[in-house]
Amino acid sequence: MFRLDGKIALVTGASQGIGEAIAKRLAAQGATVVCAARTLRKLQEVADAITAEGGKADVVVADLSDGASVRAAVATTVERHGAIHILVNNAGITRDKLLIQMKEEDWDAVIDTNLKGAWTAIQAATKPMMKQRWGRIINIASVVGQMGNPGQANYVAAKAGLIGLTKSVARELASRNVTANAVTPGYIETAMTAGLPAEVKAEFTKQIPLGRMGTADDIAASVAFLASDEAGYITGQVLSVNGGMLMA
Repeated sequence: MFRLDGKIALVTGASQGIGEAIAKRLAAQGATVVCAARTLRKLQEVADAITAEGGKADVVVADLSDGASVRAAVATTVERHGAIHILVNNAGITRDKLLIQMKEEDWDAVIDTNLKGAWTAIQAATKPMMKQRWGRIINIASVVGQMGNPGQANYVAAKAGLIGLTKSVARELASRNVTANAVTPGYIETAMTAGLPAEVKAEFTKQIPLGRMGTADDIAASVAFLASDEAGYITGQVLSVNGGMLMA
């Protein structure tokens, strides 16, 4: 089940963490995965790991805060592989500060990358997806976009906006058999969280009914399902992958 043979997938932020896990999972399910991020060396390492396991991977450098760069990444994917079937908007940055201390450039940087970058990628992918009458758009939002978080007004606004964008896109593209869904990870074990003190991790875990932080593979599995034919009647939905810390 959930095979993606013959499908072309573009994954942003694929050089590490959740994006890397998503790229590897989609490739394992049979997709040709185009890995996009700002750092070519890291992207190539991910692509090499995929091909070493018998998968198909390509790389394209893209800066999600730069509209021209995003559109070029989508165009390059179509030019090289003849189609784009799956778009995973995963790339994101943080510039955390309390609202009263946050600089305008910190607000703009996060909104431009996390929300506007996703919008640009979706807009660029829409025409080829509509033409082929098949597409999967999967946006990686966040549990904090559903519940808020102090010190992250910019990040929360971007992720909440991504959820709203997902629903509007789902309504606009449904008649062309293109679905759009969001995945909202909770607390996930990544390189970023690995450096947190043990007591901080313990405090996080107390908030999670399943009693553990999630893994990047937990998110990747959810994306693989939403990208599949089996999820063809699911659109405009928010799939919460958070161990039960938020039940809506």
